[in-house]
Amino acid sequence: MTRWGILATGDIAATFVEDLRLLPDAEVVAVGSRTPETARIFADRHGVPRAYGSWQEFAADDDIDVVYVATPHAAHFDATMTCLSAGRAVLCEKPITLDRASSQQLVDTARTSNVFLMEAMWMRCNPVVLRILELIADGAIGEVTGVQADFGVGGPFPPEHRMRARALGGGALLDLGVYPISLAHLLLGLPDQVRAWAKISPEGVDENTGIVFGYDSGAVATLGCGMIGATPVTASITGRTGRIELAPPFYRPTRVTLHRAGVAPELLPIDLTGSGYQHEAAEVQRCLRAGLLESPLVPHAVTLEVMGLLDDIRQQIGVHYL
Repeated sequence: MTRWGILATGDIAATFVEDLRLLPDAEVVAVGSRTPETARIFADRHGVPRAYGSWQEFAADDDIDVVYVATPHAAHFDATMTCLSAGRAVLCEKPITLDRASSQQLVDTARTSNVFLMEAMWMRCNPVVLRILELIADGAIGEVTGVQADFGVGGPFPPEHRMRARALGGGALLDLGVYPISLAHLLLGLPDQVRAWAKISPEGVDENTGIVFGYDSGAVATLGCGMIGATPVTASITGRTGRIELAPPFYRPTRVTLHRAGVAPELLPIDLTGSGYQHEAAEVQRCLRAGLLESPLVPHAVTLEVMGLLDDIRQQIGVHYL
């Protein structure tokens, strides 16, 4: 049995706890927050035995095998470092930090301490996405020549909302853009050229962002994210001999269609049990049982490469967090 601790008490933490119930070898033993009141409310609501009103007390609980860090992403570094320093394995929500340099610090700490660390890019653990990778590797659509993906939400977000707060890593890029960027990286790897443009809000965060990745192979990824209009949140993967279309939301697709020349479109089977977080939790547990310090599905190198792309894009569009 893997004993989970949950650090934070928001909606995503609640959803993660519910999905953990789908795994027979997982149990939630503790929750941590900045205040005893919020921790206790969450614990009572979700049947968690222990509640802590400080991160340090929470991380000191030797009954916790692994921590799921679900704080707002501006707090990911401090929360994860607190847990790693206490010897706790960590699954940290994406993006793992606000920049590559601080992400590297976490990776270095985890490796030096021999403690497991994984970014919670759940798309990379989704069985349907993994099946898509198998199909591409088997030549189902030929060499991949293009990826298109978008993630935009309608808002509107008031000026005081975290999505508009520069100090909290606000804007569309880190919250939403990390998904299409990660999909392109998953399919095509690190691009040889990166170009980006954005409309910047009065608070100094990106409201609407367009990104193009160019590859020496000739492949191109056209990506977008925004918080001023709801986009389809779909993705298309084009190869020389076919195409794969991912219905919304593409990062946890509800329908996947394989198009091949001369063949009727084929729908891939999809199991939509739970909200989709159970797959990354199962991967963490598999890695812990195997004594691994990182997941082959979401390795440290990939996390750092994607964070580097986010840094590059932010520099091009002129967004700097405080």
